[in-house]
Amino acid sequence: MGTEVVKVDEIAFPPQITTTKPLPLLGHGITDIEIHFLQIKFTAIGVYLDPEIVGHLQQWKGKTGKELAEDDEFFEALISAPVEKFLRIVVIKEIKGSQYGVQLESAVRDRLAADDKYEDEEEAALEQLVDFFQSKYFKKDSIITFHFPATSPTAEIAFSTEGKEDSNIKVENANVVEMIKKWYLGGTRGVSPTTISNLATTLAAELSK
Repeated sequence: MGTEVVKVDEIAFPPQITTTKPLPLLGHGITDIEIHFLQIKFTAIGVYLDPEIVGHLQQWKGKTGKELAEDDEFFEALISAPVEKFLRIVVIKEIKGSQYGVQLESAVRDRLAADDKYEDEEEAALEQLVDFFQSKYFKKDSIITFHFPATSPTAEIAFSTEGKEDSNIKVENANVVEMIKKWYLGGTRGVSPTTISNLATTLAAELSK
């Protein structure tokens, strides 16, 4: 848990951010895709967690980062731990907000359907999210943040891009919120393997203290 700015693919991430309390940067990585041997990077990701998370993960003490990265139960425990979580996503390759909204929607919907939790309320909450991103344009260096409070199963999502006022939306459907967390933090099924691996390495070191 350093004090230096962390560079993720040339993008600066503060070593901590303060919401209701300071949250250190415990994991970072990128989302990317390989097309014809070319790596295309879409976003850089920073995962900020209340350090108290370590107390909820004690049964994994002594495991290596590699072991944790492959242990989905570990990430289930991380997701369900009642501590504050904050994701900061910075755009590397510009896309339309609608494209991001559709990716988010399909990832969340598939996970809900697999768990038999996709009902009218979830559909409505997802539609609101898609609408929120529909009108946005993700220029390079735009920032999307997801704030998951410790005590309520909600998500506060904000979008900021150069020269425009920030826009926000609150998601209050607990099932949808859980699956957004799983999209970014869901172990081997997470959208960014580099982030999962980095987070696992950091937490393995914290757990060994």
